[in-house]
Amino acid sequence: MESPAIAEQPGSLPFIDEAADAEFVQALGLRVREARARRGMSRKTLAQTSDVSERYLAQVESGETNPSIMVLRHVAHALGTSLIELLEPHSSPEYRLISHFLEQLSPNRLEEALLRLMRDFGNEDASRRKRIALVGLRGAGKSTLGRALASELSLPFVELNGAIEAEAGMSLNEIFMLYGQPGFRRLERRCLESFIAEHESAVITVGGGIVSEAETFNLLLMNCFTVWVKATPEEHMSRVVAQGDFRPMEGNTEAMEDMRRILVARESLYSKADFTLDTTGRKPEDCLMQLRQAITALK
Repeated sequence: MESPAIAEQPGSLPFIDEAADAEFVQALGLRVREARARRGMSRKTLAQTSDVSERYLAQVESGETNPSIMVLRHVAHALGTSLIELLEPHSSPEYRLISHFLEQLSPNRLEEALLRLMRDFGNEDASRRKRIALVGLRGAGKSTLGRALASELSLPFVELNGAIEAEAGMSLNEIFMLYGQPGFRRLERRCLESFIAEHESAVITVGGGIVSEAETFNLLLMNCFTVWVKATPEEHMSRVVAQGDFRPMEGNTEAMEDMRRILVARESLYSKADFTLDTTGRKPEDCLMQLRQAITALK
């Protein structure tokens, strides 16, 4: 049954805010006029360059008409700018300069710039570094180190996968069987948000696949001091098997090669962490000492 609150009435157009539309068109005209003024370009010159009549441009700049997207595209090109710059309602000169700079970067450099912005202008030192997050594949030693570090620092210890199971009221395997990976990722994001909201200082371990969800991983990077706990594929596998879990090897003769491929594919993502701790061939107490020194250096 359709809700009366959202039902469309005959002869009406629901959700249309004419006042807001008029305000947008006025603001759009102002941005075109300002962009032209910044470039010292007369309206006549802009009209000739964009192949739009001078009279029509005057109507656009005064907010008297709603130009088509193609007209705006031609105007933007003639002004040497982008459609985004003209359409963005809160675009300041600084924002436009930053946007123009970012547009020139390659995808890899853009990713690096985003990471730096998040760390330099996000929840830096005062709050972000009070939460320590250990990331990496299973078998690297995250849980062992995380639990020991939390005990030494007298901080709460949270395993995100455990929090997900508690939230869902079922095991991870059941979550994947019932809801698939998309359902699991939604729960993962929600539980991470809850952890951040509820813990000002804590140690958390997260599943190795969290890096494959850009928004969730960025949320972690912005709000926690992240540590990539890494090891060789062989060490990862041997530790998992030593824990009594033979599932990685069951029915999969290429399990080790799969592990190598996963590590190679995720290396650039894991390397975004603030600190890298290699546990290969090392005693847990030695790794804990190095981790503790890295954490202590933050204070």
